[in-house]
Amino acid sequence: MKKYFLTFALIVVAVSMWAADAVSWSMKLVGDNTDHPAVEITATVAPGYHMYAVENPPGGSNPLEFFFDVKGCKLDGKPKANKAYTKEFDDVFEVDQYFYDGKVTFTQKLIPTAPDFSVDVELKGQACNDSGCVPLFASQTFKGKAPVAAKATEPEPKSEAAPETTVEQKAEAIATMTDSLQANTPALTPGANLSGINAPEQGWWANVEAELKVFEDNPEQQGRSLWYIFLAGFIGGLIALVTPCVWPMIPMTVSFFLKQNKSRSKSIAAATTYGASIIVIYVVLGLLVTILFGASALNELATSAVFNIIFFLLLVVFAISFMGGFELTLPASWTNKMDSKVDATTGMLSIFFMAFTLVLVSFSCTGPIIGTLLVEAAATSNFISPAIGMFGFALALALPFTLFAMFPTMLKSMPKSGGWMNTVKVVLGFLELALALKFLSVADLAYGWRILDREVFVSLWIVIFALLGMYLLGKITFPHDDQLEKIGVGRFMLACISLAFAVYMLPGLWGAPLKSISAFAPPTSTQDFTLYEGDVHAQVADFDEGMRLGKQLGKPVLIDFSGHGCVNCRKLEGAVWTDPDVKNSIDNDFVLVTLMVDEKAPLPEPIKVTEKDGTVRTLRTVGDKWSYLQRSKFGANAQPFHVIVDQNGSPLAPAFVYKEDVPGYKNFLKMGLDNYSKRQ
Repeated sequence: MKKYFLTFALIVVAVSMWAADAVSWSMKLVGDNTDHPAVEITATVAPGYHMYAVENPPGGSNPLEFFFDVKGCKLDGKPKANKAYTKEFDDVFEVDQYFYDGKVTFTQKLIPTAPDFSVDVELKGQACNDSGCVPLFASQTFKGKAPVAAKATEPEPKSEAAPETTVEQKAEAIATMTDSLQANTPALTPGANLSGINAPEQGWWANVEAELKVFEDNPEQQGRSLWYIFLAGFIGGLIALVTPCVWPMIPMTVSFFLKQNKSRSKSIAAATTYGASIIVIYVVLGLLVTILFGASALNELATSAVFNIIFFLLLVVFAISFMGGFELTLPASWTNKMDSKVDATTGMLSIFFMAFTLVLVSFSCTGPIIGTLLVEAAATSNFISPAIGMFGFALALALPFTLFAMFPTMLKSMPKSGGWMNTVKVVLGFLELALALKFLSVADLAYGWRILDREVFVSLWIVIFALLGMYLLGKITFPHDDQLEKIGVGRFMLACISLAFAVYMLPGLWGAPLKSISAFAPPTSTQDFTLYEGDVHAQVADFDEGMRLGKQLGKPVLIDFSGHGCVNCRKLEGAVWTDPDVKNSIDNDFVLVTLMVDEKAPLPEPIKVTEKDGTVRTLRTVGDKWSYLQRSKFGANAQPFHVIVDQNGSPLAPAFVYKEDVPGYKNFLKMGLDNYSKRQ
């Protein structure tokens, strides 16, 4: 059954990977050399994304905007879409959002006023999916002819921008205009446009993609991640050892080696080969997973709402299986085929097939542990993470077979098989059930269902761990449990720990941070009633002003590229910045600069800049400026995007993107502070 769940999950991965671009654009001039020309702009929105309409109301995500510079013609009305937008209430912003999916075409009609005319088209907007938002931009120039000359008396039309600014938007623009913009800071374009800017400020805007890549490729960073995956796999292997599928196999297999070989050295060699074969089988399995689907695909698994739902369902199935609801087994023909291979071969090859048989026979107990391990490995983008995790798992699983062959007298001291092994399985079932809620929570946040708010999540965990404590005390029994006459000291202590953990989580129902489960629980912003106050606020909302303040105070600068319409920015702030340690560090150790890439406050005058690919675009708003800064300096365009820089604008740590990971964010801040101290 496990096999079919995994097959289904992997097939869905292959057919639903996100497109390289959120929206692809095509533009064309139709009706050239006629009295009624028009520009057609077609957007193809990638699966999983929403592109917000021109009419999207204030308070929601960034709407689509069109800009036309025309000569020899004038605009006939505004661009019209060939289909209606979708209207849906957004629980995060508490407004209706208007958006398009799939393909949509906008038509802008033109009225020629001269024999030759030209149209410069530029658009911008925003598209979002479950893991973040990206800004949209496209431009193109068209030249056309009219069948008759325009009247000489007809005045040349002025350029026209599509949507007009409302009174409320103008008021907001005035209120949010930063000091540096009021001072008419020059355009900060790499190269020629930097004239007139102070030397330090030129350095602040310099491209640092190569320096960021050095941090991202830091072997020490990767090493820590791989060590974590290895240790998780090793612990999983130790747990698998004490399950009913594996533990009884240890004395049986070692006794077989000792009886088959009169020489103790040959017995040790056979057991070592057996253990090495187990390791090879699991490592190859881990490599196959990555080779077939790629490291980036595994990372998509960890962040996609759809696959978090699949993971949730798989872990619930695992939990029910561990609790005795049913057995997860591979087809009997596979095991029979391996048995026949053992009988038909001799020497080392026979031992390898014996190891393969163990892998298949023990699947009902090891499968759920392996599945959980692969899910954990999917959270990293390292190509070899699954193989490293499998190596740790297989090493722990293989060690006893080799050790007992070397020291056969130790077999006498092994605990005998019994009901205690079923207890291990049931405890694992409770833990799998608790972990499953974490994946459901990710999907719940992404889709905005609000069925698993923080108080609901914490309540369920309290119930799960309280029931686990009751089970360990013998107050609850499952189908395969033996009659419990008395409780051992070890079992009693574990029951106390589980019950104490349930009591520890009780204050979380009133908003207590619960740092030990902050990486699992939803953010406090989803809680309807909370007594906790711990919001984080930026000191400034302008990059250059923040850099000057950092230099004045002698602190590193934490840049937060965000957006008013960025749902995941709010999620990260609610899940990570509300942690007391994170808040304390940001407030006291850094200058926090929040740059809204969809800020509508207008620049003193439009600024033309040249992108790296040679595209010329016009910056009209403060948000355009910060979006351009993010692209030109850091080579990124998705939000949230957090980066720590020194007083010269050089990065001090790898960028932190959307991930509700409090320990990871603490490490991000600590690395920035440590590297800042070294550079001083």
